[in-house]
Amino acid sequence: MEIKKLKENVYEIKKEGKMVVPGIVFASEKLLKDIKNDKTLEQVKNVAQLPGIVGKSISMPDAHQGYGFSIGGVAAFDLNKGIISPGGVGYDINCGVRLMKTNLTKSEFLKKRKEVLHEISRAVPSGVGHGGRLKLSDKELDEVLTNGAKWAVENGYGINDDLNHIEDSGSIKGASSDKVSQKAKSRGRDQLGTLGAGNHFLEVQEVESIFDEKTAKLFGINEKGQITVMIHTGSRGLGHQTASDYIMKMEKEYGWKNLPDRELICAPINSKLGIDYKEAMNAAANFAFANRQVITAMIRKAFLKFFPKAKLELIYDVAHNIAKFEEFTINGKKQTLCVHRKGATRSREGIPIIIPGSMGTYSYLLVGTKEAESLSFASTAHGAGRVMSRTRAKQEITESHLKKDLESKDIMLKAGSVKGALEEAPEAYKDVNEVVRVSDELGIGSLVARFKPLAVVKG
Repeated sequence: MEIKKLKENVYEIKKEGKMVVPGIVFASEKLLKDIKNDKTLEQVKNVAQLPGIVGKSISMPDAHQGYGFSIGGVAAFDLNKGIISPGGVGYDINCGVRLMKTNLTKSEFLKKRKEVLHEISRAVPSGVGHGGRLKLSDKELDEVLTNGAKWAVENGYGINDDLNHIEDSGSIKGASSDKVSQKAKSRGRDQLGTLGAGNHFLEVQEVESIFDEKTAKLFGINEKGQITVMIHTGSRGLGHQTASDYIMKMEKEYGWKNLPDRELICAPINSKLGIDYKEAMNAAANFAFANRQVITAMIRKAFLKFFPKAKLELIYDVAHNIAKFEEFTINGKKQTLCVHRKGATRSREGIPIIIPGSMGTYSYLLVGTKEAESLSFASTAHGAGRVMSRTRAKQEITESHLKKDLESKDIMLKAGSVKGALEEAPEAYKDVNEVVRVSDELGIGSLVARFKPLAVVKG
């Protein structure tokens, strides 16, 4: 395929064949080399062929091959002509990230680091399929799917102010628990307040650098050495099953022979199946918001055990895998579009953006920009992005190497399994510093602060 450099950090896949719009790749030359090593560009091109797509098919600086859409893929669709696709949202619906500020300093935390890490790992179950202490009734689970983080706060897992610092206040409207299958519900019933496996993590971090002091202070980041806490997880088995259910339903209803890739199975936005999926997706997203809210309460309790005067307050919580209905100006006219963000973060003017690194590397806080609305449908990168498959990482990275690497950076790790830790080693990912630099230079997210991990819990 023909890919042309339009300007620094912006490449175009020329519109050809059945493409409705061109593909746009946001990347530096260094990142583009990694992106070319898998099927990311082919997936960007395939998405550009979907009905009702508006403007461009986009990949972010952290993009890599995913299911249907690339991870780091963004596409917006006209409500009348367009589609909604589970592959454009991802299996882990509302896999997202939450950042908390504290009133603790690095020197204070390090005195109790081992104890706090142990307490958090005990309080928040992690690993594939692991359930938690909460066993929800049918009625309670339906309330979680409908009300999200609001349910958690109303049931003692947090405070009302938490909801002011979550995307959609932690409760997406238009969710229907009735559209979530009993199989999905059974998988999620005991998973509220659990971390899961894969790239999910809990991190205690220090503020290592501040780039924008004014914005940092608005967000509660006051000085270097301040302790922050980051949570990265999603809707667990409930979200995965919901995606699987609707992929099967859409294949049965519409087939895939007119699509460039079977994994791009979809439904018209306004069809019954499209509406059903949207309502089920919103319910799964609410489950994820509630999950991170319950985990927050557990982390607060763990910190208070060792630091009785500790305050852990939300900076923000944002979804990475979601389809949202948002207004944009297209050709001078305001228009509501269905924006699929698959491994991408919303970037609205003045709103915090959280970009976690891989285990053992920096994470970042940015702020959304007005420019992102026209450049990227108000989207930016969501992390570092893989360069190695999990299988290859386990083959090439040894336990001793990973241990030495983390020790050299003074990072304490609590991992559910050695295999899981190796899959998430820093070498398996792109350079998050480069990803964030490109986002900042493009203007789709403006740098605020950088964090260094001190203690990490992995599934």
